[in-house]
Amino acid sequence: MFTDYEIASKVKIKSVEDIAQKMGLHPEDIYPWGRNVAKISLDASKRNGKKAKTVLVTAISPTPAGEGKTTLSIGLSEAFNKIGKKSIVTLREPSLGPVFGVKGGAAGGGYSQIIPMDSINLHFTGDIHAVTTAHNLLAALLDNQYTRVKQQCLLPKEIIWNRVVDMNDRALRNIVIGLGKEAGMVRESKFDITASSEIMAILGLATDMNDLKERLSKIIVAELNTGTPLTAGDIEAAGAMAIVLKDAVMPNLVQTLEGNPALVHAGPFANIAHGTNSVIATDIAKRYGDIVVIEAGFGSDLGAEKFFNIVSRSKGMEPPDAVVIVATVRALKYQGGVKKTALTKPDTESVKKGFANLKGHIENMKSFNRPVFVALNVFSSDTDEEINTIIELCKESGVECHKAEVWAKGGDGALELAEAVYKGTQMEKGEVSFTYDFDDPPEEKIRKVAQKVYGADDVVIPRKVQNKIEKRIGWGIGNVPVCMAKTQYSFSDNPLLLGKPSGFKIEVTDIKFSAGAGFMVVYTGDIMTMPGLPPTPAASSMEIDHDGNIQGLF
Repeated sequence: MFTDYEIASKVKIKSVEDIAQKMGLHPEDIYPWGRNVAKISLDASKRNGKKAKTVLVTAISPTPAGEGKTTLSIGLSEAFNKIGKKSIVTLREPSLGPVFGVKGGAAGGGYSQIIPMDSINLHFTGDIHAVTTAHNLLAALLDNQYTRVKQQCLLPKEIIWNRVVDMNDRALRNIVIGLGKEAGMVRESKFDITASSEIMAILGLATDMNDLKERLSKIIVAELNTGTPLTAGDIEAAGAMAIVLKDAVMPNLVQTLEGNPALVHAGPFANIAHGTNSVIATDIAKRYGDIVVIEAGFGSDLGAEKFFNIVSRSKGMEPPDAVVIVATVRALKYQGGVKKTALTKPDTESVKKGFANLKGHIENMKSFNRPVFVALNVFSSDTDEEINTIIELCKESGVECHKAEVWAKGGDGALELAEAVYKGTQMEKGEVSFTYDFDDPPEEKIRKVAQKVYGADDVVIPRKVQNKIEKRIGWGIGNVPVCMAKTQYSFSDNPLLLGKPSGFKIEVTDIKFSAGAGFMVVYTGDIMTMPGLPPTPAASSMEIDHDGNIQGLF
């Protein structure tokens, strides 16, 4: 069996100019970033008034290794192209944290990849580093204001803007800064991972450069002792930050193994942010394709819920025309209680037990009033009995389930799925049933997500968090959607509660108003904004030889 890298290396990669032409872009629309990658000018969004159909790809609650959602998204787009529909897949940019941590590369796999995968997984066009720099520039300007100007109404404990780095590094979760001669004022602080930065969310939700600058200026960095917020605009930081992001705001164009266009842009995680690629990239893809595949991070309780309730309600966006839920036999076994070491052993009974989790995701997506399909990502260890059991259980739940063999066959492995989903996108649809109204009080929005999406009995909001919410409402920013920060491994806020748990409450531990992004982040359970490395990081098995051939990354 060939590795992902070996498969990709056998493909004759096309020039990025050829891919741009195939997509329908003008030569002046692209800025080549090497031979096989290009930035797309924002001018491309000013042409072509058509709006393609969109398919949102989400998943069952994943195992720690993931269920191949990116691979399926790419393969489904390939399949659409094979059945005569011009399709473009839109994906998030891989963070170096997971690449070197648990999951390795995040550019698909097998015969369903985007290329050049080594560049995509490693630094790419530098967008994530630009977000890191812009974020830390704001932190430096804030500390300079605090130290040099000695603003008397700015207190250390009320400084809420920390620093970020694109790496899993648990040692930076709690730090002390300002130590040493002329290093500034000593205070406690921390680092978060760049994917959780509000600037990453802003990059993903901005519609153009003017909108980007306006959003940057609204970022709340501290609370003054007068009880009012201090923003990036107040300390005149937005202009410089926007300059740092001038290239990052443009989407990135690459290609699939089968020579079809793919847009890869922005990288917010779905468990601590909104979890989809940028509004700009999606808008451009919709103008130049017939059907656009959009990947949403993690399970439907995270990325898909946020796509409907946050992203699709943003300026210039619309809800998807159909939803595909990626499931695997191993994930159903995992949700049914099988240990990770036994996930490849035949076990139909555990599949049946774990189906409760998939059924919960199906019900979630049906609640938004859009056609729902299940894509069963097939592995060589899956038995016919296990596969047929899932297909029958899906049928009983009122959804079509189609096998997908995109890892082994590329677009040819999802033709049946593509035909069914395309028909679904053409169906007459009513209005989307959102989980909450923007006019609902923040506590009610949280409660509705917890009860309707997670299946919780209720939410627990401590008094100190309630006080924060009430103060932010006083600032006039309470009328925004909620972005739940929650474990991806369970419907609950406890990663050990598998399947479709009941009789639990969601514990809110903190909140943050991301005024620039335009939502309220709600932290639950033990969720962290700086992940740690596992006992044996993926980085431990990576190597590069003298010819530049990489091993272990994919």
